[in-house]
Amino acid sequence: MGRCEGRVAIVTGASRGIGVAIAERLAAEGASVAVAARSLEAHPRLPGTLRETVERIEKQGGRALAIQADLLDAASRTGLVQETEAKLGPIDILVNNAAAAFYKPFEQISDKRFRVAFEVNMRAPFELAQLVLPGMRQRRRGWILNISSATSQHPVGPPYAAWATQSGDLLYASTKAALDRFTTGLAAELYTENIAVNSLSPVAAVMTPGATAHAVVPEGTFVEPVEVMAEAALVLCTCDPKQLTGRIAYSGPLLEELGLPIPH
Repeated sequence: MGRCEGRVAIVTGASRGIGVAIAERLAAEGASVAVAARSLEAHPRLPGTLRETVERIEKQGGRALAIQADLLDAASRTGLVQETEAKLGPIDILVNNAAAAFYKPFEQISDKRFRVAFEVNMRAPFELAQLVLPGMRQRRRGWILNISSATSQHPVGPPYAAWATQSGDLLYASTKAALDRFTTGLAAELYTENIAVNSLSPVAAVMTPGATAHAVVPEGTFVEPVEVMAEAALVLCTCDPKQLTGRIAYSGPLLEELGLPIPH
């Protein structure tokens, strides 16, 4: 029997990249997975659709449901949870993976980009957690995983490395730092209720279609296989909430710490 047998999961941002890998890994362990993204159709520049994610999971013998959900819209966020519960059952696992990533120098960050970044990267995970929490509390079990980024760490300096001075990641990094603090605070609040809340980031660049299209990974950068993130996510979505919660975890180091093999 798989580690997620009989459980229901939501994975946002599951058209491509890390979201697809996590959804497939949870499904392979027996979870029924609702995969969500802004559109069911093909992106004008990026490969991958929700329908293709469902097809891949079903071909491997898993169960998945594609749900169109615009995380900028509160009604759409509510609808995602309600449809998942109606068609798959009570939600055991929430993976907040979807993100809005803008790489712009500080003075070029518009009000709209600021609002979109915080709405998708912070407000949506916050509200989705509120929506799934009553069911988790009722069953006294649950796993909430927020996908963060190593950019949330404070720049080291002075002097500062080229990435810190030139990448334009200030807005994106700030939203992920807020997400990490939300993670640890919620984990503390829910500790007595057997609900784990963790944050997970890759230790290196993951060459997702989005990262490739936006050319945010400098040439020569060490690249981490997406399977490492998926395996670490599985651990944090099946762990004992009394032993592994409130962690700002990094993929490979987490697997090493637990004595688990690292996919290559």
